[in-house]
Amino acid sequence: MANDTAPDKGYKRINFFKGFLTTEHDWNAAEAYHIEKRKAHNRLMHTPGVVFGVGADLRVVARARGDLSVEVQAGHAIDGQGRELWLPDAVIKNISPEEYRLPQTIYVVLRFYEELTDFIAYKENLEYKGHRRVLEGSKVELSQTEPDISREVELARIYLEKGATRIRDARNPADPRANEIDLRFVPKAGIAGSRLSPPARLRLEAVLWHLRRVFVQFSRRSVITAHDILQCTHTALMLNASNLVDLRNVFDTFYLIVESEGELCLDIEVNHPVLGQKKEFADYKRHVEILRGLLAEGKNNVEAYTNLLAYQTKASEVAELIIAGEKPLVEEKKPEKKKVAELKDWEGVKTMPHPKATLDLEGLTWVLVDQINILDKDSEEKHEFAIKEAKDSYRSRQKLKYPDESVVEDVGRAHVGGYSVYKLLNLTPGRPVVILRRMDYVYGDYELEYFIGNKSVGVLSCSGTDRVHRWRNWPFLIEAQHITEPAMSLKQVAMTAGRDVNMFHIWVYQVK
Repeated sequence: MANDTAPDKGYKRINFFKGFLTTEHDWNAAEAYHIEKRKAHNRLMHTPGVVFGVGADLRVVARARGDLSVEVQAGHAIDGQGRELWLPDAVIKNISPEEYRLPQTIYVVLRFYEELTDFIAYKENLEYKGHRRVLEGSKVELSQTEPDISREVELARIYLEKGATRIRDARNPADPRANEIDLRFVPKAGIAGSRLSPPARLRLEAVLWHLRRVFVQFSRRSVITAHDILQCTHTALMLNASNLVDLRNVFDTFYLIVESEGELCLDIEVNHPVLGQKKEFADYKRHVEILRGLLAEGKNNVEAYTNLLAYQTKASEVAELIIAGEKPLVEEKKPEKKKVAELKDWEGVKTMPHPKATLDLEGLTWVLVDQINILDKDSEEKHEFAIKEAKDSYRSRQKLKYPDESVVEDVGRAHVGGYSVYKLLNLTPGRPVVILRRMDYVYGDYELEYFIGNKSVGVLSCSGTDRVHRWRNWPFLIEAQHITEPAMSLKQVAMTAGRDVNMFHIWVYQVK
């Protein structure tokens, strides 16, 4: 690129005026301006890759001769620098095994090149000579390194085994094997909008809506795989409504729909024998296999598109006959018995060394929504934790056992008489809450009363003691009607005189 067209200095166009004496530099600069603007447009407004729908899409195919050669068909591409690579005619590339250390992957790539042509020398003055044209072209080459989109466009790759005598088209394009042409990594150049004509787009829309109507009926008859077809169809309808479907991607879009139809056939044979025994079902399976064959051919042209829609329409019509007269299955729903939160479900949690983030108890799922780390300054300040009006209070560090012999070391606070206050955070109003308190169970046999505001929400009885396995997680249930705000202050009052009330960790659970 000429220096005076470099982007960092701004693009300069040639400006003619009366008396302007031009030289070859001016004319070359004028050409370079347009070349660089075109490349900049391609880089900024389109993704690099093969431009589908031009020529034969640069498709790499095996040759009928059955040797180690491939044919690259005509087409157009854009590389990462925005250069346009045009291949007007098919090219044959032969692979010589002796040039490679097999087995290895060989890449078929397309690279841009320029060639000076149309040389002329003037007899009157031999100083005036040169090439009158620059041919912009592309070359198909074989590479042993992963393609770099900035200088080349991948057209195919082949994992060639030692001793291979033939290269084949992939039997399964989604899973190519050794010595088969792999087209999965071919980049597609980006374009804005669909190139389908309005009638072709409307035809596609009609086929997809027909598919949807048919398989809504299958889903209502409890054919589970019909839901997969519906999802695929809905996605295709949205893509078409967004003007994004054309010959570049319509076959890939239908691949998932047709594969889902194949899975539906298996589902019917195994789980719906009444439908599977109908004569129309065999006809439907045959049409699905025809569709699979069309997609496997890998042709991206108008004829293939027309055949695809025609066979899909016929398959949908046959599918309608399969379910004709079949009544939808309507399951009678029994009213669900409402689960009631009860503390008897929490007996096992009392002896759990490390309570979990979720607890499934008697049909209810409890989620850990908040916790207070006692003696952690930030946690206590966040929850406004405090002990008030106690006759005595102290800190404690204990290394004790749970009943399963698990040893846990923890720090906490204790008080005799008085009460403690703290905030519960992250609550959902209208759902029951359980306060789970890790305590030293050697000090038991006391009662606590809990208040929200000035209203009592219940009395906790901490009965019994254990001098060997001293850790317990003691629960207290607050019923749903008392939970009215996302954050609520709780008051915990000691009712039994002269007993130590200790707290080493507080977990807050709420029904999901």
